[in-house]
Formats: sequence, C-alpha cells, structure tokens
Amino acid sequence: MGILSYQLILLWAALVSCQYEDYDFEDEYGGEPEQLPYYFNPNTQVEAPRFPFPVECAKECFCPPAFPLSMYCDHRKLKTIPNIPSHVQQLYLQNNNIEAVPAGPFTNATFVREINLSYNNIKFHMIDHGVFAKLSNLVQLHLQHNELEEFPSPLPSSLERLLLGFNKISRLPGNALEGLPNMTMLDLCNNLLDDSVFKEKPFSNMNNLMQLNLGNNKLQTMPPDLPPSLQHLSLENNSISHIPENYFNRLPQIIALRMSHNNLQNIPHDTFNLPNLLELHLGHNKLKQVFYIPRSLQHLYIEDNEIENINVTVMCPALDPLHIKQLTYIRVDQNKLTSPISSYAFFCFPLIRTIYYGEQNVSGSRPSQLRTPVFRRFLTAEELQEAEDNQETLNQETEEDHEAEDSYFHPYYH
Repeated sequence: MGILSYQLILLWAALVSCQYEDYDFEDEYGGEPEQLPYYFNPNTQVEAPRFPFPVECAKECFCPPAFPLSMYCDHRKLKTIPNIPSHVQQLYLQNNNIEAVPAGPFTNATFVREINLSYNNIKFHMIDHGVFAKLSNLVQLHLQHNELEEFPSPLPSSLERLLLGFNKISRLPGNALEGLPNMTMLDLCNNLLDDSVFKEKPFSNMNNLMQLNLGNNKLQTMPPDLPPSLQHLSLENNSISHIPENYFNRLPQIIALRMSHNNLQNIPHDTFNLPNLLELHLGHNKLKQVFYIPRSLQHLYIEDNEIENINVTVMCPALDPLHIKQLTYIRVDQNKLTSPISSYAFFCFPLIRTIYYGEQNVSGSRPSQLRTPVFRRFLTAEELQEAEDNQETLNQETEEDHEAEDSYFHPYYH
C-alpha cells in the first residue's frame, strides 16, 4: 500500500472519530447548563461500515466530509423524510414541515444511532407502526415540539434518551415503556399528562432511568412508583399541593429536584433528608415554613413564597463539626421577611457565600427591600468583582427572567 493511501486512511479514521458530539439540552429548551454529560452505552456500540469517499447523501440534505456518518436535513422546509443511506448514524431533520414518519426511508438505516425530528408537525397516527422499533442501534430520539397525542411506542430496546416535550400526550399505556432497559433520560414536559397516567405504574420498571422531566403538565399529586435510580426529577409548573411523608425514601440518589410553580403549602420536616441532594428548587409556591436541610445540599431556591421567618434551628437542629453542611447559596426574595436570617445560620452553614434577599412582599402596597438585599462572605477580590457584576445583572432582571431560569429540564433536569 502506498504512503499516500496510508495517509488517507489515517485521515479518514481521525475524521470519523471526531464526529460524535454530546447533545446539549440547552439548545432545545433554553435552560440552564446543568445537564449531565451523555455517554453512549458501550453495549450498543456498533462499528461504522467501511466505505470510500464520497459518501452517499440525500439530495435534499448535506453530508459534510468532516462528519461522514451524519446527514443534516434540518431547516429545509421538508414535508417528507428523504431516503436514509445505510452508513448514516446521526440524522438531523428538525425544524421542517414533516407530518409523517413512514417506514420506507428507514429501510436501509441499519446503523442510525440518533434521530432529531423536533419542531415538525408529526402526529401519532402518522407514524408507521414499529418504524422506530426496527432501528436496533438507536440510542437517542428527539420528537419534542410536534403534534403527538400518544406515546410513540413501540421503541427499540437500545434507546437511552427520549425527548417528547411540547406535544399533546395525555396518557401513557401500561406497556408504553416496557422493554427499554437502557433508558436513562425521559423528557415529557409540556404535555397534557394528569394523575391518571400513574395508575398503570409506567415508570416502575425503568431501572436505569436517571432523569425524568414531567414539568408543565396537569399533575396534582407526586408521581408514585418512580425508579430508585432517579437522580434528576423535574415537576415544576404543575398543581402539586402535597409531598407525602417518606416519599423520597425510595429515591435516595436524587441530586436535583425542581418543584417550583406548584401549590405546596406545608412540607414534612425531614422530607428532603437525602444523602446526595445538591440542588432544590421550591420557588413560586405557598410555603410558610422552612424545613430540614440535608448535609449535601448546596443550592436552595425558596423565592416567591409566604415565609415570614426563617427558623435556622429547623433547618439545622444540631451542629456537627465533623460533618459540616454544604449549603453555599440561598435565594429568598419575594417572601414576607422583615429581617435578615439569624447569624446562627453561619455556624450551621459555614460554607454559605450568598443569601439573596431581593424585594420582600411585606404587607403593604409596595414590595420592600431589606437593608442587605444580598449578603456575601469569603470572596476573593476576583470573586467579589464577579459577584458585583452578577448583582448588576440580577437587578436588571424581570420576573419573566426568573421564570425562564426555572424552566429547565436538566436535566438534565432545564
């Protein structure tokens, strides 16, 4: 083999190895960059077929030489899905006018691993039965921002990430999520789901599920029988008024919990006594009391509630110098506080750096501001300058900005 041929082979191998990119959830939902990195399941890896240049590409699409396993058909006003060459592993069809998903274009799509069909006009009855289930190497499927009225089952057992947000799904058949042992992330935000979807325990057998987004639905109660593998749970923008006692005993691995914009009034004292909880969003509810803060928690958001006094002893009943609490940030604006938090908080939470008081809704016609709208400590000169810059930005934010901040799934939960 000549030297030139050998160099071309090395170049092709380098280009193929560089084409995999993590999906950024923020691109689709405009949320905070808190999504965990996504790693392909090694059990579903497939070897790319060998093929000479130039690679085949649908005439309606673009197949860049730098990423020979990807086909870009997005933002092209397409009404139908073009035929997919057999070598394609990443297929991008978002932002088109596609209404149907027939089986024909996928006949040769043996190696496809990611399909993005978001921002189209697809309805459930226009998806050929089993069209996705036949794609045995598919690990990521985007169907958010469509017209789906039902869950698009059946799906392949290889699937790991499924995004169905911003559709019209109102029910989850009991078998809809069966046979998906590799599923780690499921987004069902902004649909029409109510408490009736839990009667058949649709999530109970998803033993590897780590991220679940049920925000912006019609839930009135906490979803039962969630898998203990969950790490990120989003339930914001529902109508949940109560968290049952010991509810989170089954979910010991929760890292981030988002329940802002609900109707919560009272929370049992040790509801959030979770060993791994880092981030807790409870803003825009009707809370009147604070609750126990676990050692692991770092960020607490309880803005826009009805709290008149923050009882630090309830949050921290005892001091433990060997196991100090990790809380560093509290947001308490838009409550009914008339005085800052007791200085005892700095013994209980020695790592605390910022308490954002903002404006308070004390009785009267106008919101009032505490003498110290923001408290900060232990900042270096560089951190202080950054904090001041951030404060200027925060002072310019509107209520809409705050709501946008809470709209995540990050993902995994935003």
